[in-house]
This record gives sequence, structure tokens and C-alpha cells, in this order.
Amino acid sequence: MNELIHASLYSGMLLSLGAYLFGVWLKKKTGLALLNPLLVAIVLVILFLSVFHVSYEEYNRGAAYLSYFLTPATVCLAIPLYRQLGYLKRYSFAIAASILAGVLGSAGSIFVMARLFGLNHDYYVTLLPKSITTAIGMGISEEAGGIVTITVVSIIITGILGNIIADGLFKICKIEEPMAKGLALGTAAHAIGTARALELGELEGAMSSLAIAVAGLLTVAVVPLVSGLI
Repeated sequence: MNELIHASLYSGMLLSLGAYLFGVWLKKKTGLALLNPLLVAIVLVILFLSVFHVSYEEYNRGAAYLSYFLTPATVCLAIPLYRQLGYLKRYSFAIAASILAGVLGSAGSIFVMARLFGLNHDYYVTLLPKSITTAIGMGISEEAGGIVTITVVSIIITGILGNIIADGLFKICKIEEPMAKGLALGTAAHAIGTARALELGELEGAMSSLAIAVAGLLTVAVVPLVSGLI
């Protein structure tokens, strides 16, 4: 068994896809928000590698092929956005204000948390890009002098947490407007949140995909302004 795992060029990719599909099936079967497919896949892959003593390098040799699909997958998010151009033109100011409020709220929460827990400058700037997509967040963290690996972890955790608790928060806050749900998910939980938004509806998915791009650009501008506060 071990020899097959080590020898197969695409074993990492097949393992990742299989774990994720199992997570999707488990989520549908149980209906539990906690069983997020991405979270389930991460846990299963870690357990698999640990049990069969497969190194991360060997696993990533095949799993790296999945990264080739990231760009076309991101571009595909423009399709639902294009179909909702009418909403975008009609509510452009409200949309821009919502995303800006989300970006400032994210930066503000990190500032408060850093003060509360006594985090130094390095950890403060490391966590500032937690709510934006990984590619942009890594660049911001590196430029600000943060710890990029921790930034990546914080981005993943933020996305999964946002995906899991979104429905509950919408009910508690009595948010029923599809546009508001999409903007909130995209601004606060980037691509993982957008995956949930697409499940809710096309309008939610369109607004969420727009929020990913705009929130990323605004964060690039905001982080240099607030990074010196700690």
C-alpha cells in the first residue's frame, strides 16, 4: 500500500479530491455546518499522511497539480457577476460602502485583539490580511514584515469559520437580503465564504465574488496606513 502511495504521481491530487468529495457527501448527509467539506478534507489528509508515514513533499508532488486550476476557477466567478450587472450599477454606492466597512471592521478587530492580547508588531501585521484571498494576503504580509505562514493559516481558518457560522449569524442578525449576505461572505471570508454564497444563490455568489476582489484591493491600501499603530 505504501509503495503505491509513494509511487503514484497523482496520488496527492486524488487523495485531496477524494477527501473533499467525502466531506461534501458528509455535509449533505448530516446537514451539520461544522462539517465543512474543506475542514473535513484537511483533517482526513493529515490523518492519512500520518498513518501511512507519507511526507508532505511526497504528497504535494501530486497535490500541486490542483493549484493549476485556481486561476480558471477564480475567473469563473466573473460569470455570475456579469449576470448581475444590473444590481451592480443600481447599488454601486451601497456595495462600495459595505465592502469598505467590512475591510475597516476587519482591520479594527485585529487592532483591538492585538492590544487585548499584547501582540507585537510582527504578529499584528501578520493577522491584518486574514479576511482576503491567500494570494493577495501573502504579499501584503510579506511586504509589511509579517510571518507569511501564519498569515496563510489565519486566512484558511477565517474562511472556514465564516463558511460555518454564516447562516447562524444571518438568522441572529435577521439578515435576509441576498446582496447583503453575498457581500458579507466575500468581504469577511474570501473564496471559502464565496463557496457558501454560491450555494445560497446566484446573486449572493455574484456579490461575494465581487467583494473578494474589491476587499483585496482596499486591504492593500488600508494595511500600510494602520500597520504602524502597533
